[in-house]
Amino acid sequence: MLLSRVADALYWINRYLERAEHTSRLIDVRLDLGLDRRPDSSGWSFDRLYATVRLDEADAPSSPAALIDALVFDPANSASVFACVTAARENARQVREEISTEMWEQLNALFLRLNEARAEGTWSARPHYLLRMVIEGVHLFEGTTNATMGHGEGWCYLQAGRFVERAAATAALVDWYFKCESRLPPAHLEWVGLLRSCSALEGYCRCYTADLRPERIAEFLLLNAEFPRSVRFSAARVESAVRAIAQLTGRGAGGRTERLAGRLHASLDYGQVDEILGDDPHEYLEGIGRFCSQIHAALYQNYLTYAIESALPA
Repeated sequence: MLLSRVADALYWINRYLERAEHTSRLIDVRLDLGLDRRPDSSGWSFDRLYATVRLDEADAPSSPAALIDALVFDPANSASVFACVTAARENARQVREEISTEMWEQLNALFLRLNEARAEGTWSARPHYLLRMVIEGVHLFEGTTNATMGHGEGWCYLQAGRFVERAAATAALVDWYFKCESRLPPAHLEWVGLLRSCSALEGYCRCYTADLRPERIAEFLLLNAEFPRSVRFSAARVESAVRAIAQLTGRGAGGRTERLAGRLHASLDYGQVDEILGDDPHEYLEGIGRFCSQIHAALYQNYLTYAIESALPA
Protein backbone atom coordinates (compact mmCIF):
# COMPACT_ATOMS: atom_id res chain seq x y z
CA MET A 1 0.00 0.00 0.00
CA LEU A 2 1.39 3.39 -0.99
CA LEU A 3 2.01 6.20 1.46
CA SER A 4 -0.66 8.86 1.07
CA ARG A 5 1.92 11.51 0.09
CA VAL A 6 3.19 9.23 -2.70
CA ALA A 7 -0.32 8.54 -3.97
CA ASP A 8 -1.10 12.25 -3.85
CA ALA A 9 2.00 13.13 -5.88
CA LEU A 10 1.25 10.48 -8.52
CA TYR A 11 -2.36 11.64 -8.81
CA TRP A 12 -1.28 15.25 -9.38
CA ILE A 13 1.47 14.45 -11.88
CA ASN A 14 -1.12 13.47 -14.45
CA ARG A 15 -3.66 16.11 -13.47
CA TYR A 16 -1.07 18.81 -14.11
CA LEU A 17 0.17 17.25 -17.36
CA GLU A 18 -3.37 16.77 -18.68
CA ARG A 19 -4.08 20.42 -17.89
CA ALA A 20 -0.89 21.54 -19.66
CA GLU A 21 -1.75 19.50 -22.75
CA HIS A 22 -5.34 20.73 -22.85
CA THR A 23 -4.30 24.38 -22.59
CA SER A 24 -1.60 23.92 -25.24
CA ARG A 25 -4.07 22.40 -27.69
CA LEU A 26 -6.63 25.16 -27.09
CA ILE A 27 -4.02 27.85 -27.78
CA ASP A 28 -2.69 26.04 -30.84
CA VAL A 29 -6.17 25.76 -32.36
CA ARG A 30 -7.11 29.34 -31.46
CA LEU A 31 -3.98 30.69 -33.16
CA ASP A 32 -4.82 28.65 -36.26
CA LEU A 33 -8.38 29.99 -36.31
CA GLY A 34 -7.09 33.55 -36.02
CA LEU A 35 -4.96 33.13 -39.14
CA ASP A 36 -8.12 32.50 -41.17
CA ARG A 37 -9.67 35.84 -40.26
CA ARG A 38 -9.18 39.45 -41.24
CA PRO A 39 -7.59 41.73 -38.62
CA ASP A 40 -10.82 43.74 -38.42
CA SER A 41 -12.96 40.68 -37.62
CA SER A 42 -11.53 39.84 -34.20
CA GLY A 43 -8.93 37.52 -35.70
CA TRP A 44 -6.77 37.85 -32.60
CA SER A 45 -9.57 38.01 -30.05
CA PHE A 46 -8.74 35.58 -27.28
CA ASP A 47 -11.76 36.15 -25.04
CA ARG A 48 -13.21 32.83 -26.28
CA LEU A 49 -10.07 31.01 -25.21
CA TYR A 50 -10.01 32.66 -21.79
CA ALA A 51 -13.65 31.75 -21.25
CA THR A 52 -13.02 28.07 -22.07
CA VAL A 53 -10.22 27.82 -19.49
CA ARG A 54 -12.34 29.61 -16.87
CA LEU A 55 -10.19 32.76 -16.74
CA ASP A 56 -11.35 36.36 -16.67
CA GLU A 57 -12.09 37.44 -20.23
CA ALA A 58 -11.24 41.03 -19.29
CA ASP A 59 -7.60 39.94 -18.92
CA ALA A 60 -7.43 38.34 -22.37
CA PRO A 61 -4.41 39.63 -24.35
CA SER A 62 -4.65 41.27 -27.75
CA SER A 63 -1.75 39.54 -29.54
CA PRO A 64 -0.35 36.02 -29.90
CA ALA A 65 2.88 37.02 -28.14
CA ALA A 66 0.99 38.32 -25.11
CA LEU A 67 -1.14 35.18 -25.12
CA ILE A 68 1.89 32.89 -25.01
CA ASP A 69 3.43 34.97 -22.24
CA ALA A 70 0.26 34.74 -20.14
CA LEU A 71 -0.92 31.17 -20.70
CA VAL A 72 2.28 29.32 -21.50
CA PHE A 73 5.22 30.96 -19.71
CA ASP A 74 3.89 32.98 -16.77
CA PRO A 75 5.07 31.13 -13.63
CA ALA A 76 2.81 33.31 -11.47
CA ASN A 77 -0.25 31.97 -13.29
CA SER A 78 -0.94 28.57 -11.75
CA ALA A 79 -2.93 27.59 -14.86
CA SER A 80 -0.08 28.32 -17.29
CA VAL A 81 1.55 25.48 -19.19
CA PHE A 82 4.94 26.18 -17.63
CA ALA A 83 3.52 26.22 -14.09
CA CYS A 84 1.69 22.94 -14.68
CA VAL A 85 4.73 21.15 -16.15
CA THR A 86 6.88 22.50 -13.31
CA ALA A 87 4.41 21.25 -10.70
CA ALA A 88 4.21 17.83 -12.38
CA ARG A 89 8.01 17.57 -12.42
CA GLU A 90 8.24 18.54 -8.74
CA ASN A 91 5.71 15.87 -7.82
CA ALA A 92 7.64 13.33 -9.89
CA ARG A 93 10.90 14.33 -8.18
CA GLN A 94 9.35 13.59 -4.80
CA VAL A 95 8.37 10.05 -5.84
CA ARG A 96 11.37 9.01 -7.94
CA GLU A 97 11.39 5.60 -6.28
CA GLU A 98 7.85 4.88 -7.53
CA ILE A 99 8.24 5.84 -11.19
CA SER A 100 10.56 4.46 -13.84
CA THR A 101 13.79 6.15 -14.92
CA GLU A 102 12.33 6.56 -18.40
CA MET A 103 9.29 8.40 -17.01
CA TRP A 104 11.48 10.81 -15.07
CA GLU A 105 13.77 11.43 -18.03
CA GLN A 106 10.84 12.18 -20.35
CA LEU A 107 9.16 14.59 -17.93
CA ASN A 108 12.44 16.27 -17.02
CA ALA A 109 13.31 16.68 -20.71
CA LEU A 110 9.95 18.35 -21.37
CA PHE A 111 10.51 20.74 -18.46
CA LEU A 112 14.05 21.59 -19.63
CA ARG A 113 12.96 22.22 -23.25
CA LEU A 114 10.12 24.45 -22.08
CA ASN A 115 12.37 26.31 -19.66
CA GLU A 116 15.00 26.79 -22.39
CA ALA A 117 12.40 28.24 -24.77
CA ARG A 118 11.21 30.57 -22.00
CA ALA A 119 14.76 31.76 -21.26
CA GLU A 120 15.77 32.26 -24.89
CA GLY A 121 12.58 33.99 -25.96
CA THR A 122 12.80 32.40 -29.42
CA TRP A 123 9.29 30.96 -29.32
CA SER A 124 7.56 34.04 -30.80
CA ALA A 125 8.51 33.06 -34.35
CA ARG A 126 7.22 29.50 -33.95
CA PRO A 127 4.44 29.28 -31.34
CA HIS A 128 2.89 26.19 -32.96
CA TYR A 129 6.19 24.33 -32.67
CA LEU A 130 6.35 25.22 -28.98
CA LEU A 131 2.77 24.14 -28.26
CA ARG A 132 3.06 20.89 -30.18
CA MET A 133 6.29 20.15 -28.34
CA VAL A 134 4.30 20.25 -25.09
CA ILE A 135 1.45 18.12 -26.48
CA GLU A 136 3.86 15.51 -27.85
CA GLY A 137 5.89 15.57 -24.64
CA VAL A 138 2.81 14.75 -22.57
CA HIS A 139 1.84 11.99 -25.01
CA LEU A 140 5.33 10.51 -24.78
CA PHE A 141 5.16 10.57 -20.98
CA GLU A 142 1.81 8.75 -21.10
CA GLY A 143 3.17 6.11 -23.46
CA THR A 144 6.35 5.72 -21.42
CA THR A 145 4.29 5.33 -18.25
CA ASN A 146 2.12 2.59 -19.73
CA ALA A 147 5.16 0.77 -21.12
CA THR A 148 7.60 0.99 -18.19
CA MET A 149 5.62 1.29 -14.94
CA GLY A 150 3.90 -1.59 -13.20
CA HIS A 151 0.12 -1.30 -13.52
CA GLY A 152 -0.46 -1.44 -9.79
CA GLU A 153 -1.71 1.05 -7.24
CA GLY A 154 0.58 3.90 -8.28
CA TRP A 155 -0.39 3.56 -11.93
CA CYS A 156 -4.06 3.65 -10.93
CA TYR A 157 -3.57 7.01 -9.19
CA LEU A 158 -1.92 8.34 -12.34
CA GLN A 159 -4.90 7.11 -14.37
CA ALA A 160 -7.41 8.63 -11.97
CA GLY A 161 -5.68 12.00 -12.13
CA ARG A 162 -5.54 12.06 -15.92
CA PHE A 163 -9.13 11.10 -16.55
CA VAL A 164 -10.76 13.18 -13.79
CA GLU A 165 -9.02 16.21 -15.28
CA ARG A 166 -9.93 15.22 -18.84
CA ALA A 167 -13.62 14.61 -18.12
CA ALA A 168 -14.00 17.96 -16.38
CA ALA A 169 -12.07 19.87 -19.06
CA THR A 170 -13.98 18.36 -21.99
CA ALA A 171 -17.35 18.97 -20.33
CA ALA A 172 -16.42 22.59 -19.59
CA LEU A 173 -15.31 23.14 -23.19
CA VAL A 174 -18.51 21.70 -24.66
CA ASP A 175 -20.56 23.68 -22.13
CA TRP A 176 -19.02 26.96 -23.25
CA TYR A 177 -19.75 26.31 -26.92
CA PHE A 178 -23.38 25.42 -26.25
CA LYS A 179 -23.89 28.43 -24.00
CA CYS A 180 -22.65 30.55 -26.93
CA GLU A 181 -24.94 28.70 -29.33
CA SER A 182 -28.00 29.69 -27.30
CA ARG A 183 -27.08 33.37 -27.75
CA LEU A 184 -25.10 33.63 -30.97
CA PRO A 185 -24.49 30.34 -32.81
CA PRO A 186 -20.76 29.75 -33.45
CA ALA A 187 -19.68 29.74 -37.08
CA HIS A 188 -18.83 26.50 -38.89
CA LEU A 189 -15.14 27.23 -38.33
CA GLU A 190 -15.71 27.39 -34.57
CA TRP A 191 -17.33 23.95 -34.49
CA VAL A 192 -14.29 22.64 -36.35
CA GLY A 193 -12.19 24.38 -33.70
CA LEU A 194 -14.08 22.61 -30.92
CA LEU A 195 -13.40 19.21 -32.47
CA ARG A 196 -9.76 20.02 -33.12
CA SER A 197 -9.38 21.24 -29.54
CA CYS A 198 -10.20 17.67 -28.47
CA SER A 199 -8.20 15.99 -31.28
CA ALA A 200 -11.59 14.75 -32.45
CA LEU A 201 -12.07 16.03 -36.01
CA GLU A 202 -11.01 12.85 -37.79
CA GLY A 203 -12.79 10.63 -35.27
CA TYR A 204 -16.00 12.60 -35.68
CA CYS A 205 -15.80 12.45 -39.48
CA ARG A 206 -15.32 8.68 -39.39
CA CYS A 207 -18.39 8.37 -37.20
CA TYR A 208 -20.72 10.95 -38.79
CA THR A 209 -18.98 12.03 -42.03
CA ALA A 210 -18.00 15.69 -42.44
CA ASP A 211 -21.52 16.98 -41.80
CA LEU A 212 -20.97 19.16 -38.73
CA ARG A 213 -24.08 19.39 -36.57
CA PRO A 214 -23.95 20.71 -33.01
CA GLU A 215 -26.03 17.86 -31.59
CA ARG A 216 -23.78 15.25 -33.22
CA ILE A 217 -20.66 17.04 -31.98
CA ALA A 218 -22.08 17.02 -28.45
CA GLU A 219 -22.97 13.33 -28.75
CA PHE A 220 -19.49 12.43 -29.94
CA LEU A 221 -17.59 14.43 -27.29
CA LEU A 222 -19.87 13.46 -24.42
CA LEU A 223 -21.25 9.99 -25.11
CA ASN A 224 -18.91 8.14 -27.47
CA ALA A 225 -17.63 5.05 -25.65
CA GLU A 226 -14.54 4.52 -27.83
CA PHE A 227 -13.06 7.98 -28.37
CA PRO A 228 -10.36 8.51 -25.69
CA ARG A 229 -11.11 12.18 -25.05
CA SER A 230 -14.88 11.83 -24.68
CA VAL A 231 -16.40 12.34 -21.25
CA ARG A 232 -17.95 8.86 -21.28
CA PHE A 233 -14.61 7.20 -22.05
CA SER A 234 -12.92 9.24 -19.32
CA ALA A 235 -15.64 8.40 -16.79
CA ALA A 236 -15.19 4.69 -17.51
CA ARG A 237 -11.45 4.98 -16.86
CA VAL A 238 -12.00 6.89 -13.63
CA GLU A 239 -14.41 4.21 -12.39
CA SER A 240 -11.96 1.46 -13.32
CA ALA A 241 -9.07 3.25 -11.58
CA VAL A 242 -10.88 3.93 -8.29
CA ARG A 243 -12.28 0.40 -8.21
CA ALA A 244 -8.76 -1.00 -8.63
CA ILE A 245 -7.44 1.32 -5.91
CA ALA A 246 -10.13 0.05 -3.50
CA GLN A 247 -9.17 -3.57 -4.22
CA LEU A 248 -5.42 -2.99 -4.04
CA THR A 249 -5.62 -1.06 -0.77
CA GLY A 250 -7.96 -3.58 0.84
CA ARG A 251 -10.52 -0.88 1.63
CA GLY A 252 -13.36 -2.95 0.20
CA ALA A 253 -15.78 -2.29 -2.61
CA GLY A 254 -18.72 0.09 -2.62
CA GLY A 255 -17.03 3.13 -1.08
CA ARG A 256 -18.16 6.69 -1.75
CA THR A 257 -15.50 7.27 -4.41
CA GLU A 258 -16.58 4.20 -6.36
CA ARG A 259 -20.25 5.08 -6.04
CA LEU A 260 -19.71 8.59 -7.39
CA ALA A 261 -17.54 7.36 -10.26
CA GLY A 262 -20.09 4.65 -11.07
CA ARG A 263 -22.97 7.15 -11.07
CA LEU A 264 -21.12 9.46 -13.44
CA HIS A 265 -20.28 6.60 -15.78
CA ALA A 266 -23.83 5.24 -15.70
CA SER A 267 -25.36 8.65 -16.44
CA LEU A 268 -23.25 8.81 -19.60
CA ASP A 269 -23.76 5.15 -20.51
CA TYR A 270 -27.51 5.65 -20.57
CA GLY A 271 -27.57 9.30 -21.61
CA GLN A 272 -29.24 10.48 -24.82
CA VAL A 273 -28.04 13.61 -26.56
CA ASP A 274 -31.56 14.87 -27.30
CA GLU A 275 -32.37 14.71 -23.58
CA ILE A 276 -29.13 16.47 -22.68
CA LEU A 277 -29.61 19.30 -25.17
CA GLY A 278 -33.38 19.45 -24.86
CA ASP A 279 -33.70 20.27 -21.17
CA ASP A 280 -30.81 22.34 -19.82
CA PRO A 281 -27.45 21.44 -21.37
CA HIS A 282 -25.63 23.94 -19.17
CA GLU A 283 -26.97 22.33 -16.00
CA TYR A 284 -26.10 18.83 -17.27
CA LEU A 285 -22.56 19.80 -18.26
CA GLU A 286 -21.96 21.73 -15.06
CA GLY A 287 -23.20 18.63 -13.27
CA ILE A 288 -20.36 16.61 -14.83
CA GLY A 289 -17.91 19.15 -13.44
CA ARG A 290 -19.50 18.84 -10.00
CA PHE A 291 -19.30 15.05 -10.21
CA CYS A 292 -15.58 15.30 -10.98
CA SER A 293 -15.07 17.64 -8.02
CA GLN A 294 -16.96 15.23 -5.74
CA ILE A 295 -14.92 12.26 -6.98
CA HIS A 296 -11.74 14.24 -6.32
CA ALA A 297 -12.90 15.13 -2.79
CA ALA A 298 -13.98 11.56 -2.03
CA LEU A 299 -10.69 10.16 -3.30
CA TYR A 300 -8.85 12.48 -0.92
CA GLN A 301 -11.11 11.68 2.00
CA ASN A 302 -10.98 7.92 1.52
CA TYR A 303 -7.39 7.35 0.39
CA LEU A 304 -5.17 10.41 0.79
CA THR A 305 -6.10 12.46 3.86
CA TYR A 306 -8.05 9.90 5.91
CA ALA A 307 -7.68 9.64 9.69
CA ILE A 308 -5.17 6.94 10.64
CA GLU A 309 -7.76 5.24 12.85
CA SER A 310 -9.92 4.48 9.80
CA ALA A 311 -7.11 2.44 8.23
CA LEU A 312 -6.46 0.28 11.31
CA PRO A 313 -8.20 -3.09 11.69
CA ALA A 314 -11.08 -3.16 14.15
